[in-house]
Amino acid sequence: MTITDPPPAPAWRHLLAEFLGTALLVAIVVGSGVMASRLSPDDVGVQLLENSIATALGLAVLILLFAPLTGAHFNPVVSLAESLTTRGAGRALALGYIPAQVLGAIGGALLANAMFGIAPAIATTERVTAGTLLGEVVATAGLLLLILGLSRAGRPSAIIAPAVGAYIGAAYWFTSSTSFANPAVTIGRVFSDTFAGISPLSALAFVAAQLVGAAVGFAVATLLFPRPTIAR
Repeated sequence: MTITDPPPAPAWRHLLAEFLGTALLVAIVVGSGVMASRLSPDDVGVQLLENSIATALGLAVLILLFAPLTGAHFNPVVSLAESLTTRGAGRALALGYIPAQVLGAIGGALLANAMFGIAPAIATTERVTAGTLLGEVVATAGLLLLILGLSRAGRPSAIIAPAVGAYIGAAYWFTSSTSFANPAVTIGRVFSDTFAGISPLSALAFVAAQLVGAAVGFAVATLLFPRPTIAR
């Protein structure tokens, strides 16, 4: 999820890293949600606490692992932001991350289902209200502002990783939507009818709200932390 200048490597290695990183992220989100619902079946608040802690910690670890190679985007809105500040091969590679992230997210949901012996199924949980859509705008705008602000300020991955993890962990609780804030993860969660699942129509609305939030976050970050376009 950081925007960095990773060392040269074959494009397939970058794409594989984004696929694996996003797959593991969704496996953490979905798997911890299933475990939480089994361990604390009568207390949704405790379930959310367990899910949010696992997600925050897991996300920070994944960023530390993959940031040296790809910048650890794991999120199409981060890759879109990267594409807007690079040219040539760098822009093409950032855009290429997006299908890898979506496929990885779907794979991660299916992996979590398999680990817990859950048959693959499309989620039926409806999550759309005016409040949850606003929550997704806020969550995504804040996430992108955080990532762009820290990376443009020259903060290392060792700082960005826990900061992003902490933000997502907090946003589980201060947003009405529990902070999906990621189109790829949202799509992946459609493929698990569990605690973390989201119905296809709700996912479509959430992704639209996330794109609005991304535009807001990018605009604010550009005003506060200007960075010239980079040619690669």
